[in-house]
Amino acid sequence: MEDIIDKLYNEHALTAEEYRSLLLCQDAEANAYLQQKAQQTTLARFGNAVFIRGLIEISNRCRNNCLYCGIRKSNTMVSRYSLSRETILSCCREGYALGFRTFVLQGGEDVSQTDDWITETVTCIRQEFPDCAITLSLGEKPKEAYQRFFNAGANRYLLRHETFNEKHYGNLHPSEMNQAHRLQCLQWLKDIGYQTGTGIMVGSPGQTIDHLVEDLLFIERFQPQMIGIGPFIPHADTPFADEPAGSIELTLKLLSIFRLMHPSALIPATTALASLSPDGRERGILAGANVVMPNLSPSSVREKYTLYNHKAAFGSEAAEGLQLLVKQLNGIGYQISYLRGDYN
Repeated sequence: MEDIIDKLYNEHALTAEEYRSLLLCQDAEANAYLQQKAQQTTLARFGNAVFIRGLIEISNRCRNNCLYCGIRKSNTMVSRYSLSRETILSCCREGYALGFRTFVLQGGEDVSQTDDWITETVTCIRQEFPDCAITLSLGEKPKEAYQRFFNAGANRYLLRHETFNEKHYGNLHPSEMNQAHRLQCLQWLKDIGYQTGTGIMVGSPGQTIDHLVEDLLFIERFQPQMIGIGPFIPHADTPFADEPAGSIELTLKLLSIFRLMHPSALIPATTALASLSPDGRERGILAGANVVMPNLSPSSVREKYTLYNHKAAFGSEAAEGLQLLVKQLNGIGYQISYLRGDYN
């Protein structure tokens, strides 16, 4: 198994069978060696710096009905909100004063936040904060809209493909959504010039090891600049309410594989990891992550942006808890970087 890990470390690619063997490996020493090589790779490329992004959850309204998501259109239990442009700018000002130089605007596919509105919002952020990176995570849009956002000043776009297997994708999403269009959106984003991020949910209902191998091969080929990976966590008001959460250990293993596959990638230790385990973020960093995204959203709406139950949004997951985050990262030998942290 160490030979396979060394091959991934040196060549950044494996065969489907080698990926399958690595995912199925239960040997503690081999898994520890994988994490060691991933951490070694991250330290060689980035030092012990962890980049921070200020997360602003701009709306929990969504036109889609994804079966796993707590803010799905059919969930009548959600208290809906959309942030005003001025509130978003206020969040950016607060974040800038704290040292953030990247803002991440994330939200459901809210039809009230039109492409014109998003373009103008990005323009306002770019004008007020010319030295900052602007990341969008607003779902599927026409190519023309992506181009307009980019022209207005957006630098990065996050759009998880969730699963590369077409049938599995269909089991997670309503019939009007399709995997081919999601992949087309990702290609548009890359062609336009965004630093493009994709990723998967680990342990989503119906997921198999073969599905994960397909995901690995796709991400190996696509070469995203950012890779978002987190465990599936059920939400009580969705069709998947009674499904078990994804494995933290498998999530961390995949994170290490992605680090060896793409040494320069920007990989967050996600909120989902921190939500499932008190030390989830730190374990993610030690497995090869190099980004954290504290929450800059107004505290009054954080509990309304419930993609899954028991989401961590306060304490060291929040911008106002930055000193606690600093302490936790220092405790494992890392420090916050206040640079934009662009892919290079």
